Amino acid sequence: MTPKILPSFSLQNKVCLVTGAARGLGNEFCRAFLRSGCTSIVVLDLKQSDAESAAEELVHFAASEQLEDDTLKVIGLECDVSSEASTEKAFTRTIETFGRVDVVVASAGIVENYPALDYPSDRIKRLYDINVHGVFFTAREAAKYMIPQGGGSIILIASMSADIVNIPQLQTPYNASKAAVKHMASSLAVEWAKNGVRVNALSPGYMLTKLTRTILSNNPELKKTWEDLTPVGRMGELEDLDGAIVFLASDASRFMTGSEIRIDGGYCCI
Repeated sequence: MTPKILPSFSLQNKVCLVTGAARGLGNEFCRAFLRSGCTSIVVLDLKQSDAESAAEELVHFAASEQLEDDTLKVIGLECDVSSEASTEKAFTRTIETFGRVDVVVASAGIVENYPALDYPSDRIKRLYDINVHGVFFTAREAAKYMIPQGGGSIILIASMSADIVNIPQLQTPYNASKAAVKHMASSLAVEWAKNGVRVNALSPGYMLTKLTRTILSNNPELKKTWEDLTPVGRMGELEDLDGAIVFLASDASRFMTGSEIRIDGGYCCI
């Protein structure tokens, strides 16, 4: 018997845009979308060269996974999400290329660790400009196009840090920024619900991205601490987020808006 997948999980014929998609979580989300039938993807990142390189790599990935399709088109665009003008320009280019946008993932974000008393004010401003204002600009631009076309799905990448205080690292502004993103998803969901635009938050726990692997390779004690604090006893692999991101992007979650999916290995339960 050939296993069947609910057709509502398919992303076929949907245009998907992901910010911060040159690497890390954003890049993994693009791969998950390709595996789920999407053939129109927009990769946004701070540098045009990085965005274009990631777009090319995704095309090669599709070929390696035997996901080739004559209609496959992946484009990379430069976008500084902390700039309203830059975000507007990226969405304009997206609409010029594909004519619509159905799924938008606001994945771009940064984290830094300073004691609150020593946190440089310019670094705090930069973090909020990217993690909060950048997410808002991304969601607002998405809605400007989704509302006239009859709807769409917006996914804001928050964090388990929106629900707990991480230890032992000190990162108060980051935690607060992710709490803002989580509540932003709920607020925008209510505002745009009758326009057919769904807004949800996805909150990962400790994930093994390329960056965190590099950091933890020089700090095995921190890795052990994080794993010991996580009930399942390990950090998350990027692929652990694939099912949730596809669910939120697809019509399988069509009655879900203003919600948070937390994928943290049980961290927030203790």
